[in-house]
Amino acid sequence: MPTPPVTGPLVTRTMIAEQLIELGVRPGEILLVHSSLSSLGWVCGGAVAVVQGLLDVLGPGGTLVVPAHSADLSDPALWSRPPVPEEWWEAIRASIPAYDPLTTRSRGVGVIPETVRTWPGARRSAHPHSSFAAVGPRAAEITEGHAPDCRLGERSPLARLEACGARVLLLGAGYDSCTSFHLAEYRIPSPLEEVGRPGPDGWETMTEVSITSERFDELGHDFERDRPVVRGTVGAARARLFPVADAVAYAERWLPVHRPREEDFPHPAS
Repeated sequence: MPTPPVTGPLVTRTMIAEQLIELGVRPGEILLVHSSLSSLGWVCGGAVAVVQGLLDVLGPGGTLVVPAHSADLSDPALWSRPPVPEEWWEAIRASIPAYDPLTTRSRGVGVIPETVRTWPGARRSAHPHSSFAAVGPRAAEITEGHAPDCRLGERSPLARLEACGARVLLLGAGYDSCTSFHLAEYRIPSPLEEVGRPGPDGWETMTEVSITSERFDELGHDFERDRPVVRGTVGAARARLFPVADAVAYAERWLPVHRPREEDFPHPAS
């Protein structure tokens, strides 16, 4: 069977940087990037060229932040892509390695975040399931102090990004990937759930705010309609640029109306 031809467009590090500047990315800013490498086209240099292009624009004073989640450090009973046999669950819980910021690979967030995670000088937050990685002068400030029982709430890098005036870049990714919306879930009445994961002393269970990306695509549509979101393209990818704080504030108002959950939950401690 013949090999399918390469499809474009051809995208280079220089092109990425130029188009990010046209979009409005500024030197020295803090940028939280959600990305899809395949959406950009044929990138010469792959994920490394994308990270280089981002850092070229941010410059030595800017800080690049990405989700470095490790979704596989979770209860195998909840795995669905793919599921594992029930008779394996206890053996997996007993054997799965605990989280290590240096060696645990990111999973479910794409190859660009994994490239940032392993970049020289990168810092990574301590949450074993929902960590963030950052490169730049404010990387330590953003990633330190990520509480083990707070995936995406007040004691996570998201709250620091909001306070620092960071912006979100959706680079070929949709609003269903926008972690800033999850911070709003911690600020409205939300249920709690027990979350299992491997810990340094064996399998452990934490109480966490229940989070879901359900209807985030609709939330993003309305957010983009009502708030000033910069829109453009990088390579073949759709790109969106907006402040973390705007996304969180809009989601705090939108979610209780459009995605109501049970009314009698106490507001979770953050």
